Amino acid sequence: MMETKPATEFLVQFWGVRGSIPSPGPETVGYGGNTSCVDMRIGGKHLIFDGGTGLRVLGKALIKQSPIEAYVFFTHYHWDHIQGIPFFFPTFSPQDIFHIHGQVPPEGEVMTMEKHFKERVLHINSPVPVAEIAANLQFHDIVCGEAFQLDDITIETAPLNHPNGAMGYRISWQGYTAVYCTDTEHFPDRLDDNVLHLARDADIFIYDAMYTDVEYHNPKSPKVGWGHSTWEEGVRVAEAAGVKQLVIFHHEPNHSDAFLDQVEKDVLAVSPTAVMAKEGLILDVTRAGKLA
Repeated sequence: MMETKPATEFLVQFWGVRGSIPSPGPETVGYGGNTSCVDMRIGGKHLIFDGGTGLRVLGKALIKQSPIEAYVFFTHYHWDHIQGIPFFFPTFSPQDIFHIHGQVPPEGEVMTMEKHFKERVLHINSPVPVAEIAANLQFHDIVCGEAFQLDDITIETAPLNHPNGAMGYRISWQGYTAVYCTDTEHFPDRLDDNVLHLARDADIFIYDAMYTDVEYHNPKSPKVGWGHSTWEEGVRVAEAAGVKQLVIFHHEPNHSDAFLDQVEKDVLAVSPTAVMAKEGLILDVTRAGKLA
């Protein structure tokens, strides 16, 4: 059986916090250069959100617990959210079970999540053939906008404003809630109703804050229409939704540690309980928003 944590535990650990492309190097080592991957440990279960390059590092930690059972959820299938997949599953044994959840993109031919995953996610550019994957993969199609149960864990979904689409997740367990909301772009004249619905009264709200407002509206190089948001918008949503702790996530690959340190100062000046996502950071959802 999988090595479990106490049944009262709801932890969120960050394994990849960058957007768009991995950005290793001395200027990004503080926050980390791996792309999106978040592991939620809830009542002994592993719920893994997205499969960016951070997934490879998570795999190295999980394999020590084999045999294991874990649940994988995808927001969408842009490169920075699937780059780690070919370097994750092959290292596990047939005794390890991974439940793969996601929404098949609406364009093109109708296919199941299993067919989409094997033919489009583990595509011909992958260095590891599908046949070489030893782990037991089980597939589950999600209809975006619907809610479902994973034993005593409630998972709600909603569409996000992103090129080719994306899906946000709200995970609730024993009265506590964490929201994973990336990749999404805010609207110019109103708060996003879907994001507000996901974030309502959440303990932890992980938000796509790739840019600052200044960068987003830069007249020489605006980021409007690129599918991402700002930390200022994250603060606005968090305040409107009654969030206890905002997490600034999906850092721009060109943002250095020094730049993000300044962002942290700016964020904390208006949202004292907020936190910057860093590789290795672990948040206790049951204690969200409590200042040290």
